[in-house]
Amino acid sequence: MISPLPPELNNLLGSPIDDLSDFFEGIDQKKFRAKQLMSWVYDLGIYDFQLMTNFNNSLRDYLEENCTLSFDQPSTLEQSKDGTCKWLIPKDKSQVIETVYIPEENRGTLCISSQIGCLIDCPFCATGHQGFNRNLSTSEIIGQVLVAKQDLKKRFKRDDLVTNVVFMGMGEPLANYTETIKAIKTLNHPNGFNISRRRITVSTSGLVPQLIKLSEQVNVALAVSLHAPNDALRDELVPINRKHPIDELLDACWLYAKKQNLRTVTFEYTMLKGVNDSKSHALELAKLLKNKPAKVNLIPFNSFPGVNYECSTRDKINEFRNILIESGIMTMTRKTRGDDIQAACGQLSGLVNNLAKKSLRQKLKRPLN
Repeated sequence: MISPLPPELNNLLGSPIDDLSDFFEGIDQKKFRAKQLMSWVYDLGIYDFQLMTNFNNSLRDYLEENCTLSFDQPSTLEQSKDGTCKWLIPKDKSQVIETVYIPEENRGTLCISSQIGCLIDCPFCATGHQGFNRNLSTSEIIGQVLVAKQDLKKRFKRDDLVTNVVFMGMGEPLANYTETIKAIKTLNHPNGFNISRRRITVSTSGLVPQLIKLSEQVNVALAVSLHAPNDALRDELVPINRKHPIDELLDACWLYAKKQNLRTVTFEYTMLKGVNDSKSHALELAKLLKNKPAKVNLIPFNSFPGVNYECSTRDKINEFRNILIESGIMTMTRKTRGDDIQAACGQLSGLVNNLAKKSLRQKLKRPLN
């Protein structure tokens, strides 16, 4: 006779305060147990329920039998000559996600992944070339933050090196909406990581319904992967544009900025030689964003194996930036970091067991009704 599989443990890691309060109420415990648990995990780094001494013995035993606070450990740490760190974190079925830490003089930014792979299928992005397997759970998203904080503390004897968190790793965070929202709440909560909402950034390719919903649920910084100033070009570079064209996307951005009282929405624009970097492209972009709460990040394209794009020349990037600045649009060129370890913007790929039968590009090939 085959023994039945043991029930799957409830992973409480990353759960926001409201979910934890409901959980404890559901097992006839007081709501304040949620704050106690979060303090053990995020303040003290304790993941063993038996060490949580302000829980009585019966509660500790229940939690140990039915719950866990587990997260995957990295298999590899790679460090760039510029100080950038990249952790490779194994997942199921020989898959790997990547998490990147970028140290700067006055802050340290952690770039986390929200999916194993990505369905958006942008042709200049390494993740998109890998296909898509699944969404990450809240515990897997928050686990990346804990991996980084633990390793940085071990090596540098400091616990305050992660000051900013950006959802700019593998995947489209708004396509994993529920888990992303839960992770944001835990990152921001005083009993969680207590990271200011303005130091948490969600980057999206333009899932408009989810973006509108986001504006009603959390208040964080917003970055939009624009990469083109017109629909014809963006349809090719960011295929979701075929479903949510630029005008619809920008309307959602301005609504988000108004609701969240944001000074600016950041628009990311990867500079591709001979593709989107002409003077006319810059003028088109300036017309779109002029007199709006917009900031532009020009990103020199970072190459990766199997791609035919090239980075625009420095002169072209400078000319493009100057046109935007002369139009009154705050514009900067992002400094490339971590490219020697394939950790720069657009280079994260991990290892993905692709389960997508069709890419988004293929699904949206026919005109939408």
